[in-house]
Amino acid sequence: MIDEVEESSAPLIEHLKELRTRIIRSVLAFVVAMVLVFIVAEAILEFLAEPIADVLRARGENPQLIFTAPQEKFFILIRISFVGGFALSFPVIGYQLWRFVAPGLYKSEQSAFLPFLIASPLLFLLGAAFAHYVVTPLAMNFFIGFSDAIPALANLITGAAPDVSPESQELRTVFLGSVRESLDLSLKFIFAFGLCFQLPVLLTLMGKAGIVSARGLREMRKYAVVGILVLAALVTPPDVVTQLILFTVVYGLYEVSIQLVAQVERSREKRLKAEGLWDEDIHGEPKDDDDDEGDEDTQTS
Repeated sequence: MIDEVEESSAPLIEHLKELRTRIIRSVLAFVVAMVLVFIVAEAILEFLAEPIADVLRARGENPQLIFTAPQEKFFILIRISFVGGFALSFPVIGYQLWRFVAPGLYKSEQSAFLPFLIASPLLFLLGAAFAHYVVTPLAMNFFIGFSDAIPALANLITGAAPDVSPESQELRTVFLGSVRESLDLSLKFIFAFGLCFQLPVLLTLMGKAGIVSARGLREMRKYAVVGILVLAALVTPPDVVTQLILFTVVYGLYEVSIQLVAQVERSREKRLKAEGLWDEDIHGEPKDDDDDEGDEDTQTS
C-alpha cells in the first residue's frame, strides 16, 4: 500500500518541479522585459499622450501635462514598465505555459489550441491600436471640449452674443491635464478594446468545447445587439460617434465569431463522419449556413 502511494505521488512531484521551472523562467523573462521597457518608458509615455497633445494643438493650447506630486512621474514610468514588460514577455510566458500544458494534450488538441494562443495577443494588439488611434482621440476631443460646448450651447439657446469685455468675464475653467489621470483613461480604453477583440477567440473556443453553437449565436443576435450597445455606453464617452464605432466593430466581431463557430462545427462533422462516429440522433441533422438563415426567415414570417 505504501509503495502504491509513493508511485502515485512521484508524477505529482515531477509536475510540481516542472511548474516551478516554468514559473521561474516566466518571472525572469518578465523582470528582464520590465527593465528594458523602463529604459524607453519616457518615449512610451509621450506616445500614449500623443492623442491628448493633438487635441490641445488643434484647440490652439499648449500641449503639456502636469504632475501633481514629486513622485508621480516615477511611479507612472514604473507602471508603464510593468504593463509594457508583461506585453513584451508574453510570448515567453505563453510558450512556458504551452510547454507545461502541451504534454497532457492529444496531438489533435495541441493543433487546435495553439492557433488560439497565437491569435489572442495579435487580436489584443489590434484592439489596442484601434483604441489608441481612433477611440482615444475622439474621447479626448469630447471631454476636453466639453467645457467650451456648454457656454456655446447656452448662448445658442438664449440667442445672446458672447460678451468678451473684461468687465463681464466670468470664471473660466482651463484644462491642465494630469499625467496619471490621462494615462489611466488611455489605458482603460486600450484594455477595454483589447478585451473586446478577444470575442472571436472566446466564442470559437466555446464552440470547440460544444458550449455554444452557430445556430444558438444567430438566435441570440438581438440580445447581443442590446449587450453591445450597453457595453458601448459604458466604456466610451457620451459621444454618439464613438459609441457607433464601438458597436460596429464589436458586432462585426460577433458576426465573424458565428462564421468561425460554424466552421468548427463543419470540421467536427466531417471528422466524425470520416471516423464513422456521426449519429444524427445524437448530433442532429447537419445543416449549412443557408439553411439556418432560411429557418430564421421562416420563423420571422
